Parts: sequence; structure tokens; C-alpha cells
Amino acid sequence: MAVNSTVVLTLILLALMFGAGVTSSVWGFTIGREALQGTTQPDVRPSNNAGSGKPGTTASKDQVSILKEKDILTTVKARVEGRDPEKTAQANTKTEKASSKPAAAKKPAAQNASAKFPLNSRDGGITLEVSAASQRNNSMLLDVSMKNEGSQAVRFLYSFLNVTDDRGRALSATAEDLPSELPPNGQVYYGTVSIPTALLENAKEVSLTLTDYPGQKLQLQISGIPVAK
Repeated sequence: MAVNSTVVLTLILLALMFGAGVTSSVWGFTIGREALQGTTQPDVRPSNNAGSGKPGTTASKDQVSILKEKDILTTVKARVEGRDPEKTAQANTKTEKASSKPAAAKKPAAQNASAKFPLNSRDGGITLEVSAASQRNNSMLLDVSMKNEGSQAVRFLYSFLNVTDDRGRALSATAEDLPSELPPNGQVYYGTVSIPTALLENAKEVSLTLTDYPGQKLQLQISGIPVAK
């Protein structure tokens, strides 16, 4: 039986290729193994000291301690001056701790609105005084008093009483029991000034201004009167 030459040639080529592949694989494996000789797998097991629970067992024995520049300068200065560096450092530490403590905040004294009274104004021998402020029903009441230590009687028209709040708003006010004419006898006359609370929204203080009638020569003014709550 005749053998086709093409088939024989194909089989020979296949055999040569297979042999070359096997040879290359063996050669590559051998070279790689020789190259990895002396290389071992890293130890990934947990350290025996990790679970011991003893503080400081995991710290490196060769850990470097870094000194502060301030401590170094303090030590050098102490040695130059002939002092003990350790005592100097301790004294500086105590000083820093003492200075770092915040100063005890002073408790502000409790301010009571009534502590501002009495408030008064004096002009031409006439004294106008506000002694108290209170709230009743829908009005704020100011307890006021007047006296004349001058030589002549003075008349007042209380519709000229000007009342404003700390925002500059003019307020409606009514004066009661105050004399229309103040005699020059030094006697104290008492009365009240009533201000509707509806007009005092968001106001903290009020001011009073009163002048004589009809001359309008006197200027009696009291400011900073706290609004009663």
C-alpha cells in the first residue's frame, strides 16, 4: 500500500511541534524553580504576643524616642546655668499646667430690674423721680413723685409728657394724681404714669420727658426705665 508523502510530512511536523512544546515547558519550569530557590513564604501567622493582653508586648524594641525642641532647649539652658535639668523641666511642666487652667469665670451678679430704681431727674429746683414699675391688667404702671424746692410755683400740662421706648417709638401714656401746679414748699407729691402694654412689644426700656407749661424752660428727662414683665 502506497503511503501519501503529504500525510507523512504532516505527522513528522506534528511530532516535532509536540516535542518542542514539551521541551520548552520542562526548560521553563526548571529555570523558574532555580530562580525561586531561597525564597520562602512570609509568616502570616499571628504573633504569640498579640493575644497575650500584656501592654507594650507589641511595641518595637528599637523604637526611637523623639524629643521636643522646647525640652532640649530647656535642658541645655539649665546645664549652662548650672541647674538640674530634671528639676527645671518639672518646674516648667507645673507652670504650664497652672497657666493652662482656665480662670474661673466670674458669675455675673444677678440683675434685678428693681435694683435700678429710683431713677430721677432734676432741673430748676424741680425733681421728677420714678421709684418702681409694675404691670397691672393691660398696663405698665410707673410710680412717680415730684417736688419743688425752688422759689416759685411751677405748672405742668401732662399732655406734654413724652414717653418713648428704646427703639425710639413714641408711646401713649396717662398721668394720674400728679398736681397741675407744683408749689415751692418741698413737699413730695405722688402719682402714676400708665402705659398700655400692647405698645411695649419687644421693648426693654422706656424714657420720660416732661417740661413746664407754658414757659417750657425746664427739661426733666429720665431714661433707662426697665419695662416690667
